[in-house]
Amino acid sequence: MKPQIENNFMYHAPKEGQPQKYEAIREKAKELAYLIDEECPNSREKSVAMTNLETTVMWANASIARN
Repeated sequence: MKPQIENNFMYHAPKEGQPQKYEAIREKAKELAYLIDEECPNSREKSVAMTNLETTVMWANASIARN
């Protein structure tokens, strides 16, 4: 568990090719965010969907950075 803890709580400088992957994920998520914004009525559920989309991007980018 210690190596995983160390890896999870350290700074991961971007390696070659990673910034492009982060950008691709953010762009697709932004596309979905606009679709949700257009099609879903303003509501708690819409807010949760947007929050979870942001969370998805964060964890996807963490998977790239950490591995």
